[in-house]
Amino acid sequence: MDSSLPKSSLFFADQRLCSADILPPSQVRARLEVAVLNFLKSLASPTPAISDLPLISRTSGNSGPRQGLLSDVSSVFLSKSFSIRSLMRSNDAKPFIRVWKVMELCFKILAQEKLVTQRELFYKLLCDSPDCFNSQDQVNRTVQDVIALIHCSRQSLGIMASGRGAITGRLLLQESGQETIDCAVLGPAGHAITGDLSLLSKLDFVSDARYIIVVEKDAIFQRLAEDRLYNQVPSILITAKGYPDIATRFLLHRLSQSFPHMPILALVDWNPAGLAILCTYKFGSITMGLEAYRYACNVKWLGLRGDDLQLIPEESLVHLKPRDLQIAKSLLSSELLQESYRTELASMVEKGHRVEIEALYYHGYDFLGKYAATKIVQSDYI
Repeated sequence: MDSSLPKSSLFFADQRLCSADILPPSQVRARLEVAVLNFLKSLASPTPAISDLPLISRTSGNSGPRQGLLSDVSSVFLSKSFSIRSLMRSNDAKPFIRVWKVMELCFKILAQEKLVTQRELFYKLLCDSPDCFNSQDQVNRTVQDVIALIHCSRQSLGIMASGRGAITGRLLLQESGQETIDCAVLGPAGHAITGDLSLLSKLDFVSDARYIIVVEKDAIFQRLAEDRLYNQVPSILITAKGYPDIATRFLLHRLSQSFPHMPILALVDWNPAGLAILCTYKFGSITMGLEAYRYACNVKWLGLRGDDLQLIPEESLVHLKPRDLQIAKSLLSSELLQESYRTELASMVEKGHRVEIEALYYHGYDFLGKYAATKIVQSDYI
């Protein structure tokens, strides 16, 4: 390896990148069986022992930036550093057991050729193993543990994303043998994005749009859809209704691949959480473990930004909360955050205020669409 290559280059990063494979059920079941056989082998050895579970570490210390040579998309990735789940450590005993419980259930789900949501998985585990599981968060973390152990995607394990996103605008969705969906005629709520990634992967797209607009909030999405922004500026609108779920990110990534010359612009609140949402679309998130980097897109920041504060009445400024400052600190520690974003974030912290997109309604309910259209036409995004 040439030491002169930057660590963020594709050549260097791919040597360390650890990812989750997209596999058919038979191969996933085989990996689960191998994990069980290895466990039994350690018990049957001359010096029996309960083997530890080596999981790819999902911490910031095991992450790094990745830049593709043939695209302008940067993303976060996890490298091959391990954390351990051990039955012998008191604080690890239950997490250790939870991994085996989830793997057992996934094995059964795959045998039945079913897909379940993480919510459905939680209720099944709550009924079957109430001593091990008592919260959705425990199930979510354990699913990521299994992905980190087996090295396959969540969908490959038979676990479907909970679809909550929506899409509208100048886009036709086509699937073989199915009726074509015209997203522009579905009303303000748009077309619901399914959580089944295999269904999303089968869609064909037809569009004469020039932009894709990612909207943080459902209410803002519906306002822009009601005002038919996508006809004023030929565009596709998409929202995850808050923090981006994997299905919305997957669909956005597919759109970016299908229309590579179509800019993707984000409309978020001017606060650290809004920027964190934008960065999840743009770079991925280590909370997604081995799937962190897969659906990153080159998203640009349309608004709200510091320059827009002149449009906001002082009464709409809200003081930053401790949680906001915590998010800001985390973002500033990221190697991926570009300088213009750091400047915006530093300005938020310095002013001690946050502003929500809805503050633009001070100028009337039709102002939001005009604001977005003007900024897009002027290429006022970073």
